[in-house]
Amino acid sequence: MRLENSPLLFAKGYGWLPDARRTRSSRTVGVLLGGLPATGIVGPDAGRFLYDEEHVHRAHAIPEPVQGTLFGKGAVHTLDGDLHRVRKAMFVALLMKDGPEGGGSTALVERTAQAWDDAAATWAGREIVLFDEAARVLAGSVTRWAGVPVTDDEVPALATDLTAMVDGFATGGPRHWRARRARGRRERWLAGLVDDVRAGRRTVPTGSVVDVVVHHRDADGELLSPQTCAVELLNVIRPTTAIAWFVAYSGHALIRWPQHRERLASGDAAFAEAWAHEVRRFYPFAPFIGGRAPQALEYDGVRIPKHSMVLLDLWGTNHDPELWPEPYAFRPERFLDREIGAFEFVPQGGGDPRTNHRCPGEQITVGLLAALAQRLARLDAEAPQQDLTISLRRIPARPASGVRLHVRETAA
Repeated sequence: MRLENSPLLFAKGYGWLPDARRTRSSRTVGVLLGGLPATGIVGPDAGRFLYDEEHVHRAHAIPEPVQGTLFGKGAVHTLDGDLHRVRKAMFVALLMKDGPEGGGSTALVERTAQAWDDAAATWAGREIVLFDEAARVLAGSVTRWAGVPVTDDEVPALATDLTAMVDGFATGGPRHWRARRARGRRERWLAGLVDDVRAGRRTVPTGSVVDVVVHHRDADGELLSPQTCAVELLNVIRPTTAIAWFVAYSGHALIRWPQHRERLASGDAAFAEAWAHEVRRFYPFAPFIGGRAPQALEYDGVRIPKHSMVLLDLWGTNHDPELWPEPYAFRPERFLDREIGAFEFVPQGGGDPRTNHRCPGEQITVGLLAALAQRLARLDAEAPQQDLTISLRRIPARPASGVRLHVRETAA
């Protein structure tokens, strides 16, 4: 018998599926969630099962509150089959290939690193909230890199809206409604830009994200509507700004484990990349991802009813002791000289980002986080007394204080 688990999800957050497995002494558990049958699965084999389109479909699987805040309606995340492959190819071309200014991950990392350095020069002698400052640096950099015109004065409000969309996707109440209002504002803004570009009233850099999305033709051969263009533009800009969560977590880690600071600050590129991986593994972001079973299935001896939900436990997989020795120890060195399997490390989904639903911007996340974490480690700052707790009941989780730092005055 499957038991309704919505109250337990709200009560335990990231710990819900791991606790359910421990309670039942099983790696696969059947539950009810919002009145729908759901099966929680974990580990590399579970990832392979979830990303096989014969087993699980994403279409109609993402709840409306998540579409209305995080992804947007009609987004690539909601598609399957040829529709998904054609739309996904656009993101792969934009996010996984280097190119001239306006395209490629290297250009974005360089732009963002310079923006951080410029911002850091204004922090001397004052206290900052790391999460907020990182969000502003990232929002301004990625928006301009994408070809969206934005002034310096517009960046703080833009960063607030983009982080609100992420912060309110898995909750009710004020956070959720702030997220919906923010998405509505930014979709209208970007749809207007699309209309202006198509009408010749505005120009954007050739090959930029805006240029590619505006002229993209879907599997049916048709241009995307201005509204869908706006949704997909936000699906480049919003998740890049969300790296602010990982920058704040990096600050948290440097406070808790200061022995890593010197090596991270040294410019050791391999260690900086390992740091980025360990931050994404160790700290909570998305608790799980899911889809719907198009037919009755069985996995690990558990019956999966037709049209029921299948949930891959991301938090549980990233803390699975069968994959990660001492999973609750923060050890960046575990990623040095380790080849990462497509389904064993899943902070941003599993599988091949070119074909599966794994985020094609993952290499950008790693590059940006590595570059900013190194700069953070070099920042001459101290952490005042503050609340650094991270509640696993809050989705998405974040350090309660946002990580406050007092940046020392620079020598004259």
